[in-house]
Amino acid sequence: MAEVIRMPKMSDTMEEGVIASWLVKEGDKVKSGDILAEVETDKATMELESYEDGTLLHIGAKEKEAVPVDGVIAIIGDEGEDISELLNDIKNSSAGNGSASKEDEKEEEEDDSATEEDTESVDASDVNASLILMPKMSDTMTEGTIASWLKKKGDKVQSGDILAEVETDKATMELEAYEDGTLLYVGVEEGASVPVDGVIAIIGEKGADYEKLLKAHQGKKKAATGEDKKKEDKTTAPQKAEKQEEQPAASQTAPSVTDGGRVKASPLAKKMAEDKGYDISKIRGTGDNGRIIKRDIEEYTPAAESVEKAAEEKGTTFHVPQVVGEESYEEVSVSQMRKTIGKRLSESKFTSPHFYITMEINMDKAIEARKSMNEFSPVKISFNDIVIKAVAAALRQHPKINASWLGDKIRYNKHIHIGVAVAVDEGLLVPVVRFADNKSLSHISAEVKQLAEKAHSKKLQPSDWEGNTFTISNLGMFGVEEFTAIINPPDACILAVGGIKETAVVKDGQLVPGNVMKVTLSSDHRVVDGALGAAFLQTLKGLLENPVRILV
Repeated sequence: MAEVIRMPKMSDTMEEGVIASWLVKEGDKVKSGDILAEVETDKATMELESYEDGTLLHIGAKEKEAVPVDGVIAIIGDEGEDISELLNDIKNSSAGNGSASKEDEKEEEEDDSATEEDTESVDASDVNASLILMPKMSDTMTEGTIASWLKKKGDKVQSGDILAEVETDKATMELEAYEDGTLLYVGVEEGASVPVDGVIAIIGEKGADYEKLLKAHQGKKKAATGEDKKKEDKTTAPQKAEKQEEQPAASQTAPSVTDGGRVKASPLAKKMAEDKGYDISKIRGTGDNGRIIKRDIEEYTPAAESVEKAAEEKGTTFHVPQVVGEESYEEVSVSQMRKTIGKRLSESKFTSPHFYITMEINMDKAIEARKSMNEFSPVKISFNDIVIKAVAAALRQHPKINASWLGDKIRYNKHIHIGVAVAVDEGLLVPVVRFADNKSLSHISAEVKQLAEKAHSKKLQPSDWEGNTFTISNLGMFGVEEFTAIINPPDACILAVGGIKETAVVKDGQLVPGNVMKVTLSSDHRVVDGALGAAFLQTLKGLLENPVRILV
Protein backbone atom coordinates (compact mmCIF):
# COMPACT_ATOMS: atom_id res chain seq x y z
CA MET A 1 0.00 0.00 0.00
CA ALA A 2 1.54 3.29 -1.13
CA GLU A 3 2.08 5.98 1.51
CA VAL A 4 2.07 9.72 0.87
CA ILE A 5 4.99 11.64 2.44
CA ARG A 6 3.86 15.15 3.39
CA MET A 7 5.79 18.22 4.51
CA PRO A 8 6.00 17.97 8.33
CA LYS A 9 5.70 20.99 10.65
CA MET A 10 9.29 21.12 11.89
CA SER A 11 8.90 24.20 14.13
CA ASP A 12 6.09 26.07 15.85
CA THR A 13 6.35 28.94 13.34
CA MET A 14 6.88 26.92 10.15
CA GLU A 15 4.29 27.35 7.38
CA GLU A 16 6.25 25.95 4.44
CA GLY A 17 9.58 24.31 3.67
CA VAL A 18 11.97 24.43 0.72
CA ILE A 19 13.50 21.23 -0.64
CA ALA A 20 17.21 22.11 -0.39
CA SER A 21 18.32 18.82 -1.99
CA TRP A 22 17.07 15.29 -2.68
CA LEU A 23 19.34 12.49 -1.41
CA VAL A 24 17.37 9.80 -3.27
CA LYS A 25 15.67 9.67 -6.67
CA GLU A 26 12.53 8.04 -8.09
CA GLY A 27 12.91 4.25 -8.24
CA ASP A 28 15.39 4.04 -5.36
CA LYS A 29 14.82 1.53 -2.55
CA VAL A 30 14.45 3.21 0.85
CA LYS A 31 14.25 1.90 4.40
CA SER A 32 12.73 3.33 7.54
CA GLY A 33 15.26 5.78 8.96
CA ASP A 34 16.85 6.68 5.60
CA ILE A 35 17.23 10.41 4.87
CA LEU A 36 15.13 11.32 1.82
CA ALA A 37 15.92 15.04 1.48
CA GLU A 38 17.22 18.16 3.21
CA VAL A 39 14.48 20.71 3.97
CA GLU A 40 15.14 24.41 4.58
CA THR A 41 12.73 25.81 7.16
CA ASP A 42 12.44 29.34 8.54
CA LYS A 43 15.12 28.57 11.14
CA ALA A 44 17.42 25.80 9.93
CA THR A 45 18.12 23.18 7.27
CA MET A 46 16.85 19.83 8.55
CA GLU A 47 16.79 16.23 7.35
CA LEU A 48 13.56 14.59 6.15
CA GLU A 49 13.48 11.00 7.35
CA SER A 50 11.56 8.08 5.86
CA TYR A 51 9.26 6.11 8.16
CA GLU A 52 8.39 3.42 5.59
CA ASP A 53 10.23 0.63 3.75
CA GLY A 54 9.68 0.47 0.00
CA THR A 55 10.44 2.15 -3.31
CA LEU A 56 10.32 5.91 -3.98
CA LEU A 57 7.54 5.90 -6.60
CA HIS A 58 6.96 9.65 -6.98
CA ILE A 59 8.67 12.95 -6.14
CA GLY A 60 6.16 15.79 -5.80
CA ALA A 61 8.51 18.75 -5.34
CA LYS A 62 11.70 19.67 -7.16
CA GLU A 63 14.84 21.00 -5.47
CA LYS A 64 14.55 24.68 -4.38
CA GLU A 65 10.75 24.42 -4.56
CA ALA A 66 8.64 25.56 -1.59
CA VAL A 67 6.02 23.18 -0.21
CA PRO A 68 3.39 24.21 2.38
CA VAL A 69 3.04 22.24 5.61
CA ASP A 70 1.06 19.03 4.83
CA GLY A 71 1.83 19.46 1.11
CA VAL A 72 2.75 16.28 -0.81
CA ILE A 73 6.52 15.72 -1.10
CA ALA A 74 6.75 12.13 -2.26
CA ILE A 75 5.04 8.71 -2.41
CA ILE A 76 6.64 5.47 -1.16
CA GLY A 77 5.20 2.03 -1.95
CA ASP A 78 5.88 -1.39 -3.48
CA GLU A 79 7.95 -1.54 -6.65
CA GLY A 80 5.70 -1.38 -9.73
CA GLU A 81 2.62 -0.39 -7.68
CA ASP A 82 0.02 1.62 -9.59
CA ILE A 83 -0.32 5.04 -7.92
CA SER A 84 -2.31 6.78 -10.69
CA GLU A 85 -5.54 6.85 -8.63
CA LEU A 86 -3.64 8.24 -5.64
CA LEU A 87 -2.11 10.99 -7.81
CA ASN A 88 -5.55 11.82 -9.24
CA ASP A 89 -7.02 12.09 -5.74
CA ILE A 90 -4.20 14.49 -4.74
CA LYS A 91 -4.70 16.51 -7.93
CA ASN A 92 -8.48 16.70 -7.47
CA SER A 93 -8.19 17.81 -3.84
CA SER A 94 -5.85 20.67 -4.82
CA ALA A 95 -8.04 21.63 -7.80
CA GLY A 96 -11.18 21.90 -5.67
CA ASN A 97 -10.43 25.46 -4.71
CA GLY A 98 -9.89 26.39 -8.36
CA SER A 99 -13.37 25.28 -9.47
CA ALA A 100 -14.93 27.14 -6.59
CA SER A 101 -13.12 30.30 -7.60
CA LYS A 102 -14.45 29.95 -11.17
CA GLU A 103 -18.00 29.80 -9.84
CA ASP A 104 -17.31 32.93 -7.79
CA GLU A 105 -16.00 34.69 -10.91
CA LYS A 106 -19.19 33.77 -12.79
CA GLU A 107 -21.33 35.17 -9.97
CA GLU A 108 -19.26 38.36 -9.94
CA GLU A 109 -19.77 38.76 -13.71
CA GLU A 110 -23.53 38.40 -13.23
CA ASP A 111 -23.43 40.98 -10.43
CA ASP A 112 -21.41 43.35 -12.62
CA SER A 113 -23.89 43.06 -15.51
CA ALA A 114 -26.77 43.70 -13.11
CA THR A 115 -24.99 46.78 -11.74
CA GLU A 116 -24.48 48.13 -15.25
CA GLU A 117 -28.19 47.71 -16.00
CA ASP A 118 -29.17 49.47 -12.75
CA THR A 119 -26.84 52.46 -13.30
CA GLU A 120 -28.76 55.28 -14.93
CA SER A 121 -26.97 57.61 -17.34
CA VAL A 122 -27.98 61.19 -16.52
CA ASP A 123 -26.96 64.00 -18.88
CA ALA A 124 -26.24 67.13 -16.84
CA SER A 125 -24.34 69.06 -19.51
CA ASP A 126 -27.12 71.69 -19.67
CA VAL A 127 -26.83 72.48 -15.93
CA ASN A 128 -24.81 75.67 -15.43
CA ALA A 129 -23.26 74.68 -12.08
CA SER A 130 -20.13 73.00 -10.70
CA LEU A 131 -19.55 70.45 -7.96
CA ILE A 132 -17.21 71.35 -5.08
CA LEU A 133 -15.47 68.12 -4.00
CA MET A 134 -13.38 67.44 -0.89
CA PRO A 135 -9.77 67.98 -2.02
CA LYS A 136 -6.86 65.81 -0.86
CA MET A 137 -5.04 68.37 1.29
CA SER A 138 -2.23 66.09 2.50
CA ASP A 139 -0.56 62.88 1.36
CA THR A 140 -2.14 60.89 4.21
CA MET A 141 -5.60 62.48 4.13
CA THR A 142 -8.53 60.13 3.49
CA GLU A 143 -11.35 62.39 4.73
CA GLY A 144 -11.94 65.91 5.98
CA THR A 145 -14.27 67.40 8.60
CA ILE A 146 -16.14 70.65 7.99
CA ALA A 147 -15.05 72.71 10.98
CA SER A 148 -17.20 75.71 10.01
CA TRP A 149 -19.04 77.17 7.04
CA LEU A 150 -18.19 80.80 6.16
CA LYS A 151 -20.94 80.92 3.51
CA LYS A 152 -24.52 79.71 3.60
CA LYS A 153 -26.91 78.39 0.98
CA GLY A 154 -28.06 81.17 -1.35
CA ASP A 155 -25.02 83.42 -0.80
CA LYS A 156 -23.24 84.99 -3.75
CA VAL A 157 -19.61 83.84 -3.98
CA GLN A 158 -16.69 84.95 -6.09
CA SER A 159 -13.57 83.12 -7.18
CA GLY A 160 -11.09 83.27 -4.32
CA ASP A 161 -13.71 83.51 -1.54
CA ILE A 162 -13.24 81.14 1.42
CA LEU A 163 -16.24 78.81 1.62
CA ALA A 164 -15.41 76.80 4.72
CA GLU A 165 -12.70 75.66 7.13
CA VAL A 166 -11.76 72.00 6.74
CA GLU A 167 -10.09 69.98 9.49
CA THR A 168 -7.71 67.35 8.05
CA ASP A 169 -5.52 64.76 9.77
CA LYS A 170 -2.75 67.37 10.08
CA ALA A 171 -4.25 70.89 10.23
CA THR A 172 -7.34 73.07 9.78
CA MET A 173 -7.25 74.56 6.28
CA GLU A 174 -9.36 76.96 4.18
CA LEU A 175 -11.55 75.70 1.34
CA GLU A 176 -11.43 78.25 -1.49
CA ALA A 177 -14.00 78.83 -4.29
CA TYR A 178 -12.74 78.76 -7.86
CA GLU A 179 -16.01 79.78 -9.52
CA ASP A 180 -18.28 82.85 -9.44
CA GLY A 181 -21.96 82.22 -8.76
CA THR A 182 -24.46 81.31 -6.08
CA LEU A 183 -24.00 78.65 -3.39
CA LEU A 184 -26.89 76.41 -4.50
CA TYR A 185 -26.30 73.40 -2.29
CA VAL A 186 -24.48 72.56 0.94
CA GLY A 187 -23.96 68.81 1.19
CA VAL A 188 -22.29 68.56 4.59
CA GLU A 189 -23.17 70.04 7.95
CA GLU A 190 -20.59 71.50 10.31
CA GLY A 191 -18.81 68.76 12.27
CA ALA A 192 -19.53 66.08 9.65
CA SER A 193 -16.78 64.19 7.80
CA VAL A 194 -16.50 63.79 4.04
CA PRO A 195 -14.20 61.35 2.21
CA VAL A 196 -11.75 62.72 -0.32
CA ASP A 197 -13.62 63.52 -3.59
CA GLY A 198 -16.95 63.52 -1.74
CA VAL A 199 -19.45 66.28 -2.67
CA ILE A 200 -19.27 69.29 -0.32
CA ALA A 201 -21.28 71.91 -2.19
CA ILE A 202 -22.53 73.12 -5.58
CA ILE A 203 -21.92 76.61 -7.01
CA GLY A 204 -23.65 77.85 -10.15
CA GLU A 205 -26.26 80.03 -11.77
CA LYS A 206 -29.18 80.91 -9.53
CA GLY A 207 -32.07 78.52 -10.16
CA ALA A 208 -29.91 75.85 -11.85
CA ASP A 209 -31.11 72.25 -11.48
CA TYR A 210 -28.36 71.12 -9.09
CA GLU A 211 -30.28 67.92 -8.18
CA LYS A 212 -29.80 66.72 -11.75
CA LEU A 213 -26.07 67.39 -11.39
CA LEU A 214 -25.99 65.36 -8.16
CA LYS A 215 -27.77 62.41 -9.84
CA ALA A 216 -25.32 62.49 -12.75
CA HIS A 217 -22.38 62.48 -10.32
CA GLN A 218 -23.79 59.54 -8.35
CA GLY A 219 -24.36 57.59 -11.58
CA LYS A 220 -20.77 58.17 -12.70
CA LYS A 221 -19.51 57.13 -9.26
CA LYS A 222 -21.45 53.85 -9.36
CA ALA A 223 -20.21 53.09 -12.87
CA ALA A 224 -16.63 53.89 -11.85
CA THR A 225 -16.91 51.64 -8.79
CA GLY A 226 -18.09 48.71 -10.92
CA GLU A 227 -15.37 49.33 -13.48
CA ASP A 228 -12.67 49.48 -10.78
CA LYS A 229 -13.84 46.16 -9.35
CA LYS A 230 -13.60 44.50 -12.76
CA LYS A 231 -10.14 45.91 -13.38
CA GLU A 232 -8.86 44.71 -10.02
CA ASP A 233 -10.09 41.16 -10.68
CA LYS A 234 -9.33 40.72 -14.37
CA THR A 235 -6.82 43.32 -15.60
CA THR A 236 -3.50 41.90 -16.86
CA ALA A 237 -0.09 43.43 -16.24
CA PRO A 238 0.13 45.14 -19.68
CA GLN A 239 -3.27 46.77 -19.11
CA LYS A 240 -2.05 48.10 -15.76
CA ALA A 241 0.97 49.60 -17.51
CA GLU A 242 -1.31 51.32 -20.04
CA LYS A 243 -3.41 52.73 -17.22
CA GLN A 244 -0.29 54.17 -15.55
CA GLU A 245 0.70 55.82 -18.84
CA GLU A 246 -2.75 57.36 -19.22
CA GLN A 247 -2.77 58.92 -15.74
CA PRO A 248 -0.17 61.68 -16.40
CA ALA A 249 -2.01 62.64 -19.59
CA ALA A 250 -5.29 62.92 -17.66
CA SER A 251 -3.71 65.10 -14.99
CA GLN A 252 -2.35 67.44 -17.67
CA THR A 253 -5.86 68.11 -18.95
CA ALA A 254 -6.72 70.05 -15.76
CA PRO A 255 -5.25 73.54 -16.36
CA SER A 256 -4.00 75.65 -13.46
CA VAL A 257 -5.13 78.88 -15.18
CA THR A 258 -8.84 79.68 -15.58
CA ASP A 259 -10.42 81.22 -18.68
CA GLY A 260 -10.29 84.60 -16.98
CA GLY A 261 -6.51 84.34 -16.56
CA ARG A 262 -6.63 83.66 -12.80
CA VAL A 263 -4.13 81.10 -11.50
CA LYS A 264 -5.70 78.40 -9.30
CA ALA A 265 -3.33 78.12 -6.36
CA SER A 266 -3.56 77.92 -2.57
CA PRO A 267 -2.55 81.05 -0.61
CA LEU A 268 0.48 79.21 0.79
CA ALA A 269 1.59 78.14 -2.71
CA LYS A 270 1.28 81.73 -3.99
CA LYS A 271 3.38 83.02 -1.09
CA MET A 272 6.06 80.35 -1.58
CA ALA A 273 6.27 81.03 -5.34
CA GLU A 274 6.61 84.75 -4.70
CA ASP A 275 9.38 84.20 -2.12
CA LYS A 276 11.30 81.91 -4.49
CA GLY A 277 10.82 84.20 -7.50
CA TYR A 278 8.91 81.58 -9.52
CA ASP A 279 6.42 82.47 -12.27
CA ILE A 280 3.44 80.61 -10.81
CA SER A 281 1.63 80.52 -14.17
CA LYS A 282 4.35 78.13 -15.46
CA ILE A 283 3.89 75.63 -12.64
CA ARG A 284 1.55 72.68 -13.25
CA GLY A 285 -0.86 72.02 -10.38
CA THR A 286 -1.50 68.51 -9.05
CA GLY A 287 -4.20 69.48 -6.57
CA ASP A 288 -7.96 69.27 -6.99
CA ASN A 289 -9.04 70.54 -10.45
CA GLY A 290 -5.44 71.43 -11.31
CA ARG A 291 -4.95 73.62 -8.25
CA ILE A 292 -1.32 74.49 -7.43
CA ILE A 293 -0.44 73.38 -3.90
CA LYS A 294 2.60 73.50 -1.62
CA ARG A 295 4.08 70.26 -2.98
CA ASP A 296 4.05 71.61 -6.54
CA ILE A 297 6.16 74.63 -5.48
CA GLU A 298 8.60 72.42 -3.55
CA GLU A 299 9.05 70.02 -6.48
CA TYR A 300 9.23 72.70 -9.20
CA THR A 301 12.64 73.20 -10.84
CA PRO A 302 13.05 76.30 -13.06
CA ALA A 303 14.26 75.59 -16.60
CA ALA A 304 17.99 75.80 -17.29
CA GLU A 305 17.39 78.78 -19.61
CA SER A 306 15.93 80.76 -16.69
CA VAL A 307 19.05 80.08 -14.65
CA GLU A 308 21.32 81.14 -17.50
CA LYS A 309 19.21 84.26 -18.14
CA ALA A 310 19.45 85.30 -14.50
CA ALA A 311 23.19 84.69 -14.56
CA GLU A 312 23.60 86.81 -17.71
CA GLU A 313 21.74 89.69 -16.04
CA LYS A 314 24.35 89.62 -13.28
CA GLY A 315 27.18 89.62 -15.84
CA THR A 316 28.16 85.97 -15.39
CA THR A 317 27.54 82.84 -17.43
CA PHE A 318 26.45 79.62 -15.75
CA HIS A 319 25.81 76.37 -17.57
CA VAL A 320 23.86 73.68 -15.73
CA PRO A 321 25.93 70.48 -16.07
CA GLN A 322 24.25 67.29 -17.24
CA VAL A 323 24.69 64.38 -14.86
CA VAL A 324 24.49 60.92 -16.44
CA GLY A 325 23.72 57.93 -14.27
CA GLU A 326 22.06 54.57 -14.44
CA GLU A 327 19.33 53.40 -12.07
CA SER A 328 19.69 49.76 -11.10
CA TYR A 329 18.44 47.34 -8.48
CA GLU A 330 18.29 43.66 -7.67
CA GLU A 331 15.24 41.72 -6.52
CA VAL A 332 15.67 38.49 -4.59
CA SER A 333 13.09 36.01 -3.35
CA VAL A 334 12.20 36.34 0.32
CA SER A 335 13.75 33.49 2.33
CA GLN A 336 11.71 31.36 4.71
CA MET A 337 13.49 32.99 7.67
CA ARG A 338 12.71 36.53 6.50
CA LYS A 339 9.05 35.59 5.88
CA THR A 340 8.74 34.31 9.44
CA ILE A 341 10.54 37.31 10.93
CA GLY A 342 8.24 39.65 9.01
CA LYS A 343 5.08 37.82 9.98
CA ARG A 344 5.77 37.13 13.66
CA LEU A 345 7.25 40.52 14.53
CA SER A 346 4.52 42.37 12.61
CA GLU A 347 1.89 40.44 14.56
CA SER A 348 3.73 41.22 17.80
CA LYS A 349 4.11 44.94 17.07
CA PHE A 350 0.54 45.44 15.89
CA THR A 351 -1.27 43.24 18.43
CA SER A 352 0.84 43.69 21.59
CA PRO A 353 0.61 47.15 23.20
CA HIS A 354 4.34 47.81 23.66
CA PHE A 355 5.72 50.25 26.22
CA TYR A 356 9.37 50.97 26.93
CA ILE A 357 11.47 51.70 30.03
CA THR A 358 15.15 52.71 29.73
CA MET A 359 17.65 52.64 32.58
CA GLU A 360 21.34 53.58 32.82
CA ILE A 361 23.62 51.14 34.66
CA ASN A 362 27.13 51.82 36.00
CA MET A 363 29.31 48.93 34.77
CA ASP A 364 32.57 49.77 36.58
CA LYS A 365 32.35 46.85 39.03
CA ALA A 366 31.09 44.48 36.31
CA ILE A 367 34.18 45.30 34.24
CA GLU A 368 36.44 44.54 37.21
CA ALA A 369 34.55 41.33 38.03
CA ARG A 370 34.71 40.06 34.43
CA LYS A 371 38.47 40.70 34.28
CA SER A 372 38.97 38.77 37.52
CA MET A 373 36.70 35.86 36.49
CA ASN A 374 38.38 35.43 33.09
CA GLU A 375 41.69 34.79 34.86
CA PHE A 376 40.26 31.49 36.19
CA SER A 377 37.31 30.63 33.89
CA PRO A 378 37.81 27.71 31.45
CA VAL A 379 35.97 29.79 28.80
CA LYS A 380 36.04 33.52 28.16
CA ILE A 381 33.07 35.19 29.84
CA SER A 382 31.52 38.09 27.90
CA PHE A 383 29.45 41.00 29.20
CA ASN A 384 26.46 39.42 27.47
CA ASP A 385 26.94 36.27 29.56
CA ILE A 386 26.93 38.39 32.72
CA VAL A 387 23.73 40.15 31.55
CA ILE A 388 22.04 36.76 30.91
CA LYS A 389 22.91 35.54 34.41
CA ALA A 390 21.81 38.84 36.00
CA VAL A 391 18.50 38.81 34.08
CA ALA A 392 17.84 35.23 35.20
CA ALA A 393 18.48 36.22 38.84
CA ALA A 394 16.22 39.29 38.49
CA LEU A 395 13.43 37.18 36.97
CA ARG A 396 13.59 34.88 39.98
CA GLN A 397 12.76 37.93 42.15
CA HIS A 398 10.09 39.22 39.71
CA PRO A 399 8.25 36.11 38.44
CA LYS A 400 5.43 38.17 36.88
CA ILE A 401 7.89 39.44 34.25
CA ASN A 402 8.63 35.83 33.29
CA ALA A 403 5.21 35.46 31.68
CA SER A 404 3.38 34.82 28.40
CA TRP A 405 0.11 36.20 26.94
CA LEU A 406 -2.12 33.32 25.75
CA GLY A 407 -5.21 35.25 24.65
CA ASP A 408 -7.75 34.37 27.35
CA LYS A 409 -5.15 33.62 30.05
CA ILE A 410 -1.67 34.64 31.23
CA ARG A 411 0.96 31.98 31.86
CA TYR A 412 3.43 32.70 34.69
CA ASN A 413 6.41 30.44 34.06
CA LYS A 414 8.14 28.84 37.04
CA HIS A 415 11.21 27.96 34.95
CA ILE A 416 13.54 30.55 33.38
CA HIS A 417 14.54 29.98 29.75
CA ILE A 418 16.42 32.97 28.25
CA GLY A 419 16.24 33.48 24.47
CA VAL A 420 19.39 35.11 23.07
CA ALA A 421 19.02 36.90 19.72
CA VAL A 422 21.75 35.85 17.28
CA ALA A 423 22.28 37.64 13.95
CA VAL A 424 22.94 35.38 10.94
CA ASP A 425 23.33 36.18 7.25
CA GLU A 426 19.68 35.40 6.45
CA GLY A 427 18.19 37.25 9.43
CA LEU A 428 17.78 36.52 13.11
CA LEU A 429 17.56 33.39 15.27
CA VAL A 430 16.79 33.12 18.99
CA PRO A 431 18.37 30.00 20.56
CA VAL A 432 17.41 29.35 24.16
CA VAL A 433 19.56 28.97 27.31
CA ARG A 434 17.40 26.70 29.48
CA PHE A 435 17.25 27.01 33.29
CA ALA A 436 19.68 29.95 33.06
CA ASP A 437 19.20 30.80 36.74
CA ASN A 438 20.68 27.42 37.75
CA LYS A 439 23.79 27.62 35.52
CA SER A 440 27.19 29.14 36.27
CA LEU A 441 28.61 31.97 34.19
CA SER A 442 31.16 29.67 32.54
CA HIS A 443 28.38 27.18 31.70
CA ILE A 444 26.24 29.97 30.17
CA SER A 445 29.24 31.29 28.22
CA ALA A 446 30.09 27.90 26.72
CA GLU A 447 26.46 27.15 25.87
CA VAL A 448 25.85 30.53 24.17
CA LYS A 449 28.98 30.09 22.04
CA GLN A 450 27.88 26.58 21.05
CA LEU A 451 24.34 27.76 20.15
CA ALA A 452 25.72 30.68 18.13
CA GLU A 453 27.96 28.34 16.12
CA LYS A 454 25.03 26.01 15.41
CA ALA A 455 22.92 29.00 14.35
CA HIS A 456 25.53 30.24 11.87
CA SER A 457 26.00 26.75 10.41
CA LYS A 458 22.20 26.14 10.23
CA LYS A 459 22.40 23.16 12.57
CA LEU A 460 19.95 24.32 15.24
CA GLN A 461 17.23 21.84 16.12
CA PRO A 462 13.68 22.75 17.27
CA SER A 463 14.68 21.97 20.85
CA ASP A 464 17.35 24.70 20.58
CA TRP A 465 14.97 27.56 19.75
CA GLU A 466 11.64 26.65 21.37
CA GLY A 467 10.37 27.45 24.86
CA ASN A 468 11.92 30.85 25.70
CA THR A 469 10.23 32.75 28.54
CA PHE A 470 12.26 35.99 28.21
CA THR A 471 14.48 37.34 25.43
CA ILE A 472 17.67 39.44 25.34
CA SER A 473 18.85 41.37 22.26
CA ASN A 474 22.34 42.87 22.54
CA LEU A 475 23.71 45.33 19.94
CA GLY A 476 26.40 46.75 22.20
CA MET A 477 29.18 45.03 20.27
CA PHE A 478 28.17 47.11 17.21
CA GLY A 479 28.66 50.41 19.02
CA VAL A 480 24.92 50.98 19.59
CA GLU A 481 24.28 53.00 22.76
CA GLU A 482 20.57 52.23 23.10
CA PHE A 483 17.62 50.92 21.06
CA THR A 484 14.16 49.41 21.48
CA ALA A 485 13.36 45.82 20.54
CA ILE A 486 10.11 44.19 19.41
CA ILE A 487 8.75 41.57 21.81
CA ASN A 488 9.44 37.98 20.72
CA PRO A 489 6.13 36.07 21.09
CA PRO A 490 4.98 34.48 23.30
CA ASP A 491 7.21 36.34 25.80
CA ALA A 492 5.78 39.33 27.64
CA CYS A 493 9.11 41.21 27.62
CA ILE A 494 12.38 41.64 25.76
CA LEU A 495 15.50 43.46 26.98
CA ALA A 496 17.49 45.59 24.52
CA VAL A 497 21.11 45.96 25.67
CA GLY A 498 23.37 48.76 24.43
CA GLY A 499 27.13 49.13 24.52
CA ILE A 500 29.26 50.20 27.49
CA LYS A 501 30.31 53.83 27.10
CA GLU A 502 33.03 55.64 29.02
CA THR A 503 31.63 58.95 30.23
CA ALA A 504 31.65 61.37 33.13
CA VAL A 505 29.57 60.27 36.15
CA VAL A 506 28.88 61.82 39.53
CA LYS A 507 30.31 59.79 42.43
CA ASP A 508 30.27 61.03 46.02
CA GLY A 509 29.52 64.53 44.73
CA GLN A 510 32.52 64.48 42.38
CA LEU A 511 32.61 64.28 38.59
CA VAL A 512 34.73 61.23 37.73
CA PRO A 513 35.23 58.94 34.71
CA GLY A 514 32.84 56.01 34.61
CA ASN A 515 31.46 53.27 32.35
CA VAL A 516 27.71 53.17 31.77
CA MET A 517 25.42 50.87 29.81
CA LYS A 518 21.81 51.59 28.83
CA VAL A 519 19.15 48.90 28.74
CA THR A 520 15.57 49.22 27.48
CA LEU A 521 12.79 46.87 28.55
CA SER A 522 9.99 46.41 25.99
CA SER A 523 6.87 45.06 27.72
CA ASP A 524 3.44 43.84 26.67
CA HIS A 525 1.06 46.11 28.60
CA ARG A 526 -1.57 43.34 28.66
CA VAL A 527 0.72 41.40 31.01
CA VAL A 528 3.18 43.85 32.58
CA ASP A 529 2.52 47.33 34.00
CA GLY A 530 4.99 50.19 34.19
CA ALA A 531 5.70 49.91 37.91
CA LEU A 532 6.43 46.19 37.62
CA GLY A 533 8.79 46.76 34.69
CA ALA A 534 10.59 49.55 36.55
CA ALA A 535 11.02 47.37 39.67
CA PHE A 536 12.54 44.61 37.52
CA LEU A 537 15.05 47.05 35.97
CA GLN A 538 15.96 48.39 39.41
CA THR A 539 16.80 44.86 40.54
CA LEU A 540 18.79 44.22 37.36
CA LYS A 541 20.67 47.49 37.86
CA GLY A 542 21.59 46.50 41.42
CA LEU A 543 22.86 43.09 40.31
CA LEU A 544 25.03 44.45 37.49
CA GLU A 545 26.41 47.34 39.55
CA ASN A 546 27.43 44.84 42.26
CA PRO A 547 27.95 41.49 40.42
CA VAL A 548 28.76 39.58 43.63
CA ARG A 549 25.01 39.69 44.41
CA ILE A 550 24.32 37.56 41.31
CA LEU A 551 25.95 34.60 43.07
CA VAL A 552 23.81 34.90 46.21
